[in-house]
Amino acid sequence: MRENPLVLHVLGARPNFVKAAPVVRALGELGVRQGIIHTGQHYDALMSDVFFADLGLPEPVANLGVGSGSHAKQTAALLVGLEEVVLEHDPDLVVVYGDVNSTLAAILVCAKLGIPTAHVEAGLRSFDRGMPEEVNRIVTDSLSDLLFATSPDALSHLAAEGVPAGKVHLVGNPMIDSLFSALPALDPAPVVARLDIPARYAVATLHRPANVDTPEAAKELVSAVLDVARQIPIVVPIHPRGRTRLAEAGLVDGPSVKVIEPLGYVDFLSLVRGAALVVTDSGGVQEETTMLGVPCLTVRPNTERPITITHGTNRLVTPALLPAAAGKALSDGAATPSGELPPLWDGAAGPRIARVISAWLKGDNLSPAAQGVRSE
Repeated sequence: MRENPLVLHVLGARPNFVKAAPVVRALGELGVRQGIIHTGQHYDALMSDVFFADLGLPEPVANLGVGSGSHAKQTAALLVGLEEVVLEHDPDLVVVYGDVNSTLAAILVCAKLGIPTAHVEAGLRSFDRGMPEEVNRIVTDSLSDLLFATSPDALSHLAAEGVPAGKVHLVGNPMIDSLFSALPALDPAPVVARLDIPARYAVATLHRPANVDTPEAAKELVSAVLDVARQIPIVVPIHPRGRTRLAEAGLVDGPSVKVIEPLGYVDFLSLVRGAALVVTDSGGVQEETTMLGVPCLTVRPNTERPITITHGTNRLVTPALLPAAAGKALSDGAATPSGELPPLWDGAAGPRIARVISAWLKGDNLSPAAQGVRSE
């Protein structure tokens, strides 16, 4: 290893920024030289650039600006762009996050170039290969040199797939680190006033391919959301992905529906914190509502984050069951997590990851105790 090794972080979408911020900060405190590659997978400034400011991330060393497109076109553009940047900077380790196409492309580029990689949020599985994200997770974990798991079930999945235990570290969830850091700034009142919405409201975030990529699925989903809106006003920060399809299906501004542009990190979490209910198909929002104690209905047949159901406030629903489930959640009132919060979701995942990476760069291998992970 070189005397002053370089770590590059590849970020492409909102959840990547949120997970990376605590890791970048903690590595910086350990004196590790690092840089960020922003792929531009989320090309909307409100879906990416604002997160750099909200989360205190440094300016990227490269911005590929790949934008949207089919999975093939987007991944192809990412492969070409990432290869050029990685070759230019010659990193000692590349860290990838989550399960987006930027993550997959980076892991493939590095595998071909022989550059070591680390995957933050390894081992999550929905066991539904019809989800593009599930394919990305499996490929990424199979090629990574360091795997950072956010929950105990992830350890079981990786072991079942034959990943050597020495590569895997249970570190907790860096997304929760970011949430803890942001908590003092999370005030719903200014956002509610700016959006001119009632004090009691719901929030919906919807973009998964299974929900929005066909007219039939989008129509069923929008019909269910409009039924929920008859029970409580609902705010929908619209993701660029699926925007047109959902609008065509009838998701437009109305008396009880407010469709808005994407929000920055602090504004969005402030809105969620004050909500009576959240409807989503996002993975990260399931985790954030678990920590904030907000009732969450996830419109999917499965989740790669079952811990948000066993330890949190999340429930899986179909579009057909969504209105009734919303009615029950609203009548039950404020949610509380089921028992203890998930293990190691304590705001210290970033430093744990940083210690492992720093030790790995020096040729050491930290034991769980040295990482700060308590024994079970």
